[in-house]
Amino acid sequence: MFINITDTVTADNKGSSGKLVNYLEKENRIYNKEEELWFNHQSKNFEPYEVRRTIDGNTARLSKKDPKFFLINVSPSQKEIKHLIDTFGENGAREQLKEYAVKVMDEYARNFKRAGINSSKDLVWFAKLENNRYYTYKDKGVKNGTKRRGELKRGHQMHIQIIVSRKDAANKIKLSPMNKSQGKNEEHSKKVGQFKRTAFIQSGESLFDKVFNYERNLNETMAYAVVQKNGIIKQREQLDMLEQGAAANYQSKSVANELMQEVAKGTFHTASEMLTSIGKTAGDFLEILFEPVYVAPEPDPFKRKKKKKKGQSQDQSYGHSM
Repeated sequence: MFINITDTVTADNKGSSGKLVNYLEKENRIYNKEEELWFNHQSKNFEPYEVRRTIDGNTARLSKKDPKFFLINVSPSQKEIKHLIDTFGENGAREQLKEYAVKVMDEYARNFKRAGINSSKDLVWFAKLENNRYYTYKDKGVKNGTKRRGELKRGHQMHIQIIVSRKDAANKIKLSPMNKSQGKNEEHSKKVGQFKRTAFIQSGESLFDKVFNYERNLNETMAYAVVQKNGIIKQREQLDMLEQGAAANYQSKSVANELMQEVAKGTFHTASEMLTSIGKTAGDFLEILFEPVYVAPEPDPFKRKKKKKKGQSQDQSYGHSM
């Protein structure tokens, strides 16, 4: 699951949202399929002009230099999309992904830890489902000449683009996911605002797994990617231990995925401390990881067979069961 927040894409977010809204209408202009309308927690049938008008009108006490909105990209992997399609069908997968986006925005709101900001209902936001992705000048294929800029990417590419206002639904509180300030203490942080982007992205991943009963492999987790890219030696050692048997069975995968999140945070000083945290010694944990799946035993090729009595027919050897 890829979730990204940006404040400088396609359109300058210090002015009107019109340019960005128009850009995200590109699939409706290009393809002659049923028009994909905008949605949020209230409805699934917003027109582009309603999105622009509402976002642009929710900017009380923001200066010309202040950001007015942010763009959130929610992009499941092709494997995650296949899981949705296999479970709900093509159309069902699209509707389920929209419902999931509402829950993601609930997590977005809660992550600010501000009084009165408890769910997506306390925000001003609109989302658009897109079915395709296109090659850009940044892609390797375009650079080496094997792909053309604007060419469709193959495979499952369904994703959600979300425009969210800087101000809350009451047009009173400023909410910026770009604010890294944690304040002088916890109480001060609540006043100045705070947003932990890593925690938000992790919540989106965990939410997907829970809502859609998705069994995520260790190497698909955000925590795994973080340690692989930026992990120090002790974190890599802990990762190596988790990798040894994470694919052995469901129980080991579940335990390893939970520990992986703490490893990414730098919670443990050693691998032993990591294992002790769940009340297991290294031996105990590895025993769980490598617990074999039951397989019926094969016949012993050296076991002696009973000899038939002389003159006994094949039918007689099996008795008269018929």
